[in-house]
Amino acid sequence: MKTEEIEAEAQAPATVPEPGRPLSPLAKGALVSAVTGSLVLGGILLVPPSSPERGAAPAPGSAGRAATAEAAGAEASLPDLTALIRDRESYLRAHPRDDRSWAVLGAAYVERGQRTADSAYYPKAERALRISLKTRPAGNVDALNGLAALADARHDYRTAKKWGEASVKLAPKRWTTYPLLIETYGRLGDYKAVDRALGTLTKLHSGAAVMARAGQVYRDRGWRDDALASLTDAAALASTPSEQAACLHRAGELTWERGQPAQALNYFTQALAADPDHDASLAGKGRALTSLGRTTEAIQAYRSVLAKYPRPEYSLELGELYESIGFGDAAKAQYDLLRKRVDADGANGVDDSLLLGRFEADHGDPRAAVTRLRAEWKRAPSVQTADALGWALHKAGDDKEALTYAKRATDPEHGGTVRSALIAYHRGEVERKLALDGPARRHIGEALRINPAFSPLLSPLAKEALAALGDPPADRPDKVRETGANAAPGHHAAPRDSAPERPASRRPASQGPAARPTTPVAPPKSAAPPATPPAPAEPSHREAPQTPKPPGA
Repeated sequence: MKTEEIEAEAQAPATVPEPGRPLSPLAKGALVSAVTGSLVLGGILLVPPSSPERGAAPAPGSAGRAATAEAAGAEASLPDLTALIRDRESYLRAHPRDDRSWAVLGAAYVERGQRTADSAYYPKAERALRISLKTRPAGNVDALNGLAALADARHDYRTAKKWGEASVKLAPKRWTTYPLLIETYGRLGDYKAVDRALGTLTKLHSGAAVMARAGQVYRDRGWRDDALASLTDAAALASTPSEQAACLHRAGELTWERGQPAQALNYFTQALAADPDHDASLAGKGRALTSLGRTTEAIQAYRSVLAKYPRPEYSLELGELYESIGFGDAAKAQYDLLRKRVDADGANGVDDSLLLGRFEADHGDPRAAVTRLRAEWKRAPSVQTADALGWALHKAGDDKEALTYAKRATDPEHGGTVRSALIAYHRGEVERKLALDGPARRHIGEALRINPAFSPLLSPLAKEALAALGDPPADRPDKVRETGANAAPGHHAAPRDSAPERPASRRPASQGPAARPTTPVAPPKSAAPPATPPAPAEPSHREAPQTPKPPGA
């Protein structure tokens, strides 16, 4: 049977029992990293072919390097990943019945689509994975894993869960499936399932990929010191420059969230030294530079990353930066690009409802945002969705219902333990509008202590709101509003909440010595040593924002 015949048959109504509804062009969800895709592809390459004719090894060179990296659960470089795709495409022209190579190709398409912000790869991935499943319907764990990763990339977390759990049922000891399930369970708001899956993962495997995933879970639990230690350990143990860059980027995100932009900038710079194609680190660099008041450099970083990787969330961040310095036309241009990119992603089966709802709440139609986010809440009731829906309700004027969702986003019983300045501010502002001055003062103050520069638009408003609330009277601190216009933000805030309690040791066993957060991470043995810059000195005072010229001026 020729390749074209197999493709036509794969697109016909499937007779293979499926764990969920077929993946449609309207698949759902929210943005995830490409690490999951690399782990799924690695899981396929780890399994030896059942016959000499199935899944022949890629040719030596770039494709071989990609196969070796992915087989170890690490990210390959983009050039090597491209070479692997070309190698499998060429091989399948001569061997169109090789189900395993179709699965490898489909998973590689998913990963490339995630890492290049090009959702046009997703229909190609679905076609390849369905050919694999059609060619070998029974026990095809490789195709199931690939379909789970594809649904995750398209933000259809319920379908991703069904495919992933079907895969685990067939191969419960294949560790590379569990990071995907952890991501999926978190997006669905099932945090008990996250803990169970992480426990299984750490029993089955150790190393950089596992430690990086554990670090993300610890971050979501509010165990930020554990998270940073786990992420820096993972970076030290990374086997490829791309894997090291991903770990360093996550460490940078965490330190930025903690209100340490100079340290975050150092992590992002190290990540880009390891892998210049790591777009998330270039965007992170823009975020850190914005917090440091280095506006011109921040705009340059955002424009550089958008030129190569036009992710809609980067357009939103750059648009808000432009808006914060009075460049309204430039901001509008970025918001228009965001809408166009969301439409293009939607045509390829990606649902950006969460991102679009957040955008509409602040820069469009809050009522439309509420409608969109109510549907998102039914599909993916995570902390992120609760926060977004609560904020949209607030912007639409329904603060009473908004408070219900704002509380869910910060309630430990529902997983709301992440230490987020934005989430804390959202709740505090809703409470302020309801004249709940004590809770409002506490949450807005907490937001500014977590990260005083968490948003170029909202941070100044948070400081104004806290000053307007003023110091509480000694007799009734939670009831009386004082309008102290001259009150300094932070002097009247409630004591900082302690982090959630945790066991003495939550980190998975390391395969080597732990790297400290402020220590430059050693490069992987397979890579040339990156030019690691020294950590930027902490400024003794906030740098004055630069005044850039509008684009094209």
